[in-house]
Amino acid sequence: MGTITTINEVNRYDGQAVTLRGWVYNKRSSGKIQFLQLRDGTGVIQCVAVKSEVGDEVFAACQQLTQESSVYIEGTVRRDERAQSGYEISVIGVEQVGESHDYPITLKEHGVDFLLDHRHLWMRTPRQRAILKIRAEVERAMAQFLDESGFTRVDPPVLTPSSCEGTTELFHTEYFDQDAYLTQSGQMYMEAAAMALGKVYSMGPAFRAEHSKTRRHLIEFWMIEPEMAFYGHDDNLRVQEDLVSFVVQHVLTHCELELKTIGRDTSKLESVRAPFPRITYDEAIEKLQALGHDLKWGEDFGAPDETALAEQYDRPVFVERYPTELKAFYMQPDPNRPEVVLCADLLAPEGYGEIVGGSQRIHDYDLLKKRFEEHNLPQDTYGWYLDLRKFGSVPHSGFGIGLERTIAWICGLEHVRESNPFPRLLYRLYP
Repeated sequence: MGTITTINEVNRYDGQAVTLRGWVYNKRSSGKIQFLQLRDGTGVIQCVAVKSEVGDEVFAACQQLTQESSVYIEGTVRRDERAQSGYEISVIGVEQVGESHDYPITLKEHGVDFLLDHRHLWMRTPRQRAILKIRAEVERAMAQFLDESGFTRVDPPVLTPSSCEGTTELFHTEYFDQDAYLTQSGQMYMEAAAMALGKVYSMGPAFRAEHSKTRRHLIEFWMIEPEMAFYGHDDNLRVQEDLVSFVVQHVLTHCELELKTIGRDTSKLESVRAPFPRITYDEAIEKLQALGHDLKWGEDFGAPDETALAEQYDRPVFVERYPTELKAFYMQPDPNRPEVVLCADLLAPEGYGEIVGGSQRIHDYDLLKKRFEEHNLPQDTYGWYLDLRKFGSVPHSGFGIGLERTIAWICGLEHVRESNPFPRLLYRLYP
């Protein structure tokens, strides 16, 4: 038996016998030649079985293989410039490990609902495998950037007694004799952790019980949420643009084959480097009105508005200093203009909308207590958060970046559902 290896490492064995372990993605025959497309999770490679070379028994075994049969294939690595990987395998021997009959996902077109019903199998296709690989690299890059920038990862709870945003879009559950909710954000817990560790971040799931069916939304999604003590609004924006730039360039460097597999136009990503342009909410309103959008100061942006703004730039753009009434209770007012807050949304190009939302947080005890009263926030569940402003409070800032929406933009996906291994949508909890 040849050296056991993986498809992405066959280039190390040019001219040598190897054994690959994987699944038959596709096959075709040309008389006395069988062409097997083998996948193993690291890539896809063509394995060629010539009857006169392998003999009747091995050739017959190749003929009997069906789509998604699991196999061991022994063969010689041959350079082939026509192949995507640059190599193919000249088959020596085949051993079937597991049978596969009536595999439901064929190489024809299938409807989205059908594919989502079979998500556990759909993810085996080269396109879906490539997206999941890019997802893993995006997560790796985010953690690498933050770790190397002096942040400490802290894991907040998923079950909480309250909502960070103060909304009603919560998934309720019972916590013994108390009410509890699935988290919408780990931000408040990260603020507490920042007072202990300086710069922190979390990476985990968040849940929004929104009755939304847009291509930008999932019910369950992942968020990366950094918080930084002694960081002001401008410091916050610099971290965001540096992080996003690092992630995009990391993917361009480490996922060249995957981006090619999904057909991504990488020229649209190559210009994504800090610094990013910044416009105020006031300027955004003026730009949109000039474009014919029916918006007045004090109104929030919809998806078409965000798209129109982002189309004017070749990289993400910050829209900062939104009206206080549009944003969450914990955001710090602009000291020179209290009707707006020191916040920003980062809008991605190509119609993907907001990928990052952040702000400087209120650090003054009296002002935050006033916000509690204005928003009727219960002291019994939020008291600990107010406590943070009593014991050595400092100016601090943070943001949340949505993992799936960021991946959808980097990959150029039509819908955010493909960026999650098992997406949870308004009417989908299976598989």
